[in-house]
Amino acid sequence: MIDAKYKMGGFIALAMLLAVSPLFLNAYWVDVLNSVGLYALLALSLNVILGDAGLYNMGHAAFFAVGAYTAAYLNTQFGVPILWALPISGISAGLFGVVLARPVIHLRGDYLLIVTVGVGEIIRIALINNVFGVTGGPNGIFGIARPELFGFRIRRPQEFFYLIWGFVAVTVFLFARLKNSRFGRALDCLREDPVAAEGSGINTGRYQLLAFMVGAAWAGMAGCLYASKMTIISPESFSFWESVLIFIIVILGGAGNIAGVILGTFLIIGLPELFRGFASARMWFFGLAMMIMMIFRTEGILPHRPRIFKNLDRLLP
Repeated sequence: MIDAKYKMGGFIALAMLLAVSPLFLNAYWVDVLNSVGLYALLALSLNVILGDAGLYNMGHAAFFAVGAYTAAYLNTQFGVPILWALPISGISAGLFGVVLARPVIHLRGDYLLIVTVGVGEIIRIALINNVFGVTGGPNGIFGIARPELFGFRIRRPQEFFYLIWGFVAVTVFLFARLKNSRFGRALDCLREDPVAAEGSGINTGRYQLLAFMVGAAWAGMAGCLYASKMTIISPESFSFWESVLIFIIVILGGAGNIAGVILGTFLIIGLPELFRGFASARMWFFGLAMMIMMIFRTEGILPHRPRIFKNLDRLLP
């Protein structure tokens, strides 16, 4: 109970600090926090697939791209307000995740990872080649409208800050509830031992598909927010490196731990900006720090802890 209170207090303190930070930071650093928020959404969505279900996915940028292009196309061609396109982006990316995962869900480990790498590259090449004439080719889609909320048009970085981090707060709340649900407990069993989970009556294929669908849908909605912030998207924004970066955030922060994923996002996305003055040397220090972390903290900074069931003696014969 004490640990839970300290954890809740830490989250509340962090939320309050973030809420007032735009009042004391210039536009550049607020924009850095906006990027941290977008990557936090992507990392949290991948955490459902990688951290909770234990499925290796190195093509997560493909779901990000599907959501962004769906929102951009609906907004520029049909005039759909960008925030109205948010659930549509999630649904389209979620359906794409199910279509992708259904034939390959039986693969394990490195084999599944290689397949997802290939799918991510296929999507990027398809965007470049302007498949069906809707992606704009290498130039992408431009002229995306800014989001409006209650008649107020969001333009400045400070305004986007509250939109993005508000969505992050909702995501953290929902995913925390999800981890404590029947669905979350089933994913825990799948991650630890799929064979034992199936022997316990868990439909492993169904839950793995649901994990892919939820993670892909949330990445698609993050893509919608990204498109509204940038007002222009192109295939270069959804490269293989983006998938690698999201994967690193989850692994380094602690796969399966929401707080660890958010901390990892701050370290991977925000911290290098503090050393931008060192130019290329900052990436050398960044790579060295990652190597040291993986040697001494193989499970990440805040690793996932197994569930502890209280009063277990009452359940035992």
